[in-house]
Amino acid sequence: MDRSEELFEKAARLIPGGVNSPVRAYRAVGGVPRFAARGEGAYLLDADGRRYVDYVQSWGALLFGHAREEIVRAAQEAAGLGTSFGAPTEAEVRLAERIVLSVPSVEMVRLVSSGTEACMTALRLARGFTARPRVIKFEGCYHGHSDALLVKAGSGVATLGIPDSLGVTAGAAADTIVCPYNDLDAVGEAFRLAPEQVACVIVEPVAANMGVVPPAPGFLGGLRSLCDENRALLVFDEVITGFRIGAGGAQALFGIRPDLTCLGKVMGGGFPCAAVGGSREVMERLAPVGPVYQAGTLSGNPVAVAAGLAALGLVADLDPYALQRERAEWLTEGLAKAFTSGGVPATINRVESLFSVFFAEGPVRNFEEAKAADHQRYARFFNGMLAEGVYLPPSGYEGWFLSTAHGEEEITRTIEAAEAAARL
Repeated sequence: MDRSEELFEKAARLIPGGVNSPVRAYRAVGGVPRFAARGEGAYLLDADGRRYVDYVQSWGALLFGHAREEIVRAAQEAAGLGTSFGAPTEAEVRLAERIVLSVPSVEMVRLVSSGTEACMTALRLARGFTARPRVIKFEGCYHGHSDALLVKAGSGVATLGIPDSLGVTAGAAADTIVCPYNDLDAVGEAFRLAPEQVACVIVEPVAANMGVVPPAPGFLGGLRSLCDENRALLVFDEVITGFRIGAGGAQALFGIRPDLTCLGKVMGGGFPCAAVGGSREVMERLAPVGPVYQAGTLSGNPVAVAAGLAALGLVADLDPYALQRERAEWLTEGLAKAFTSGGVPATINRVESLFSVFFAEGPVRNFEEAKAADHQRYARFFNGMLAEGVYLPPSGYEGWFLSTAHGEEEITRTIEAAEAAARL
């Protein structure tokens, strides 16, 4: 028995499923999860000393790779001055300023600790601002595990959400309407069936929790128009896309200005730091200046803020996005050739450096098509790549993430591993 197996066996007795976040359990791909021991740039080392090219990168948080020197140093220096104050700090103001300067729609920002918190706060704020109860979301888009957003679509075109987890009451989900991603007609029908009731539409502008699914041409602009016509707010969940596909996120890339934006991952440099931001008019409804309550002892934690400032400083200094896009294009073209030569049907969706692989013949434009892909084949591919020293997301419903530390050597090695795995 290797060390990861020993640790997993012990963890299963102490932690539900042996993990503290479900996808880490490898239920979708089989086998025993690799327990991480350390990270080095593009590489992850497990508890048994195996070294993998890592395309999880803390689920997208590590734009500059594991243990980037500037980020580690900033966090160490901040921790030496105090790990938590429960009081405002100058660094919080500097991080807020950098976000406001970077993200087109954000005039004010509230720091929180997780993407779930950011999305939960955005919904409460939208409801408080509009005095309306209902929210429209999209099937396959994940916005954290708060009750109102943990719902799935029914069989209709636009369906009232039903709970997607035990412990979430029907009442908590009753005001959530779920539509198919990339289907503007369904959103229009949802507004028609709930006149003057919809507070906001929340969307991943590039879906990355059903695998990567790009917005269809006109989809985001259509959402903006429908929200304007119905006096509802448009909320972009840019927890994944923010600072990952560009310094201004998806809203800058597609030229769409949401009313509220949720941020996380890259903006924390690998530490638990997230934010919700928007126009001054909407954001000033938050307590203590407004009636919408939100609070958190660790919001704006000084160590996390220091790491975030270092990460966003690197974004400004290095402007890594053109090179990231070039490397992602090189990698995805290599993967596509490996699948074709192996006779494996595959669709690779990519937006800038964000991409994923679906083992499916046709296009993947929504959650139904994502579910129809061959996820058993993905499991075999995952394990084949793991054996070749390449660590992929342990689910076909997740995005792949490059860092600036992924260079020619890592990409070449990954393509060669894919050629070997495809033959399996």
